[in-house]
Amino acid sequence: MHRVVPVDHLELPELLPYRTLRRQESHRERGIFVAEGEKVVRRLFRSTWPVSSMLCTPEWLAHLSDAERNAAEAARVGSIPEIFLAARHVISEIVGYRLHQGVMAVGAVPAEESLDRIASRLPRPRLFVALDGIAHAENVGVIMRNSAAFGVGAVIAGETSCSPFLRRAVRNSMGGIFLVPVVHAASLPKELAALRDRFGVRIVAADAHAARPLAPAELRGDLCLVFGGEASGISPEVAALADARLAIPMHLGVDSLNVASASAIFLHEAARAANV
Repeated sequence: MHRVVPVDHLELPELLPYRTLRRQESHRERGIFVAEGEKVVRRLFRSTWPVSSMLCTPEWLAHLSDAERNAAEAARVGSIPEIFLAARHVISEIVGYRLHQGVMAVGAVPAEESLDRIASRLPRPRLFVALDGIAHAENVGVIMRNSAAFGVGAVIAGETSCSPFLRRAVRNSMGGIFLVPVVHAASLPKELAALRDRFGVRIVAADAHAARPLAPAELRGDLCLVFGGEASGISPEVAALADARLAIPMHLGVDSLNVASASAIFLHEAARAANV
């Protein structure tokens, strides 16, 4: 049975996870993340991930609790330990910016599996994505969404990349975060080398400056696609161990695409190659 708490001020300590985008270290230590917006929250409810609290308007609580409309969703809402109710303008004050959809939730990050264990159970051809120095959470979120769309077995977040569990990343994933396992690597080059040595996975780096063009033939078999940082691209350490560095052919005068856009193209080509 949940506890419904009307909220009209900022002082409740239970509201701390909702208050700001900047307390990511605290979230990581507690093993929590914030989901916001109708689609992301609903997709969290459809997952098996634990939800510790929800912050929403009374209208949203009534909507989500309507068992005649969606019994499974209503049951999920009924299992949340704490639900904080506030007017839309109060929620905007709590979170520090205007919230358009009026519903948020705090979930628990699932226990992380080892890359070896994930690779051992995946059907072939295996497909992985690695994040090498990606700084913008919005890009990481879209890559998570693309990874879910194209059947990626796991996303490896390198030590120099932001986490897919950052608030903006979760929001931009549109629920993809709940569908693809995430592995945080203490050393991305070591994880990639181990993936290749133990499972025969080819390491393919998306590199706008590479001489070889992207083609489906380059993406057959077990594969890990590596996407580099917005400013500097693939790190020298990762580039040195890549089996191939491929560029998306573009018209003269355009040197690169946004990394999230590039990931969609690479993943689409990998999915095509797997079905040839």
